[in-house]
Amino acid sequence: MLQIYTIPVSLYSAKLRILLRHKELVWEEIPPPGGYGSMEYRQIVPAGNLPALRDGSLLLADSEAIAEYLDETHPEPPMLPDTPAGRAIVRERSRYHDTRLEPAVRALFPYMPERKRDGFEAGRHTDVLTDRLEGLGRVLENRVLEKAIPSAQLTLGDCGFPVTLCWLDLLIPLLGLPVEIPAAVLEYRDGLYRHKAVAEEMAEYRPKLVAEMKLWVAE
Repeated sequence: MLQIYTIPVSLYSAKLRILLRHKELVWEEIPPPGGYGSMEYRQIVPAGNLPALRDGSLLLADSEAIAEYLDETHPEPPMLPDTPAGRAIVRERSRYHDTRLEPAVRALFPYMPERKRDGFEAGRHTDVLTDRLEGLGRVLENRVLEKAIPSAQLTLGDCGFPVTLCWLDLLIPLLGLPVEIPAAVLEYRDGLYRHKAVAEEMAEYRPKLVAEMKLWVAE
């Protein structure tokens, strides 16, 4: 059985579980020994990041590497298009999530506790998030995308966005950020929720995240 090292509200673990659900795989979740980032866990996973996948003797700890490995070893349903252009666009979209949008959202995490909001630069974070969301909207409106990727296909490039947008949906009102999510991004998110795997994961993930956020705010 596949095993994944994870904690309940790990964003990238939720991203991986969407893939696992979509492929109807069976997995076991294991908390990182010693806790997230501990030296004990780093003896197993040198980078100390989550999730990590163990499949027999193989251990992988990069979410992109894990996703492509699982798509190759469990090819149905496929999560990469069958054309070079389609695959390149999916990978571009995935990189946009991992290197542009998600880091901008993660930069807000330290300010969740009320006692840590002194000096919080709301304007700067609003500008960055607005730029990243508008950029995503332009990526999604790319007409090449419609020809290269079937609209009903859930791809490797999609799995992170429902999770990150869930975080953003909770953080915007919590921190009082005047951020408007573009219509193209909202339409894309709603379309992702029509996939059974996304809906099932987010139905379980969001309540856990809400509960954890209440604890973090009160720290």
